[in-house]
Amino acid sequence: MSTEKNTLAISLFSEILAADQMVRNRLSRVLPKGMEISHFSVLNHLAWHEGERSPAQLAETFNITRGAMTNTLSRLEWAGYVHIRPDWDDARRKMVAISPAGRRAREQALSSIAPLVSDVIDQLGEDSVRATLPILRQLRMQLSPKAKPD
Repeated sequence: MSTEKNTLAISLFSEILAADQMVRNRLSRVLPKGMEISHFSVLNHLAWHEGERSPAQLAETFNITRGAMTNTLSRLEWAGYVHIRPDWDDARRKMVAISPAGRRAREQALSSIAPLVSDVIDQLGEDSVRATLPILRQLRMQLSPKAKPD
């Protein structure tokens, strides 16, 4: 890799990591008390994708270990935000669905996040955000464990 290309790559990843850290810090401060970013992420995913998911499917979606997902799901179940039931077809597996309380908690979280997101979009400009999204999606897809190596 050329020095210029290497510098470009380092700059790209440095900016992404810095932005990620700042977004996480800001989100953590505005989420409802007791809700972590991982909790909100799982609730948001379950709300968007109607139906049930297995813990293994969720772990794969979020690119985390099954143990980490089990921990998150246990906390969400304790809070009453998800229902976890045995898989009727395979007793070794479980299935997870968002509960009505989970939907309300997600809506509350979205309401608390909305001003932060709105401010960022206002500062950057809607056109800039729209132009950036496809690039970020492409980067995410490229870095996905499912991405095919070149």
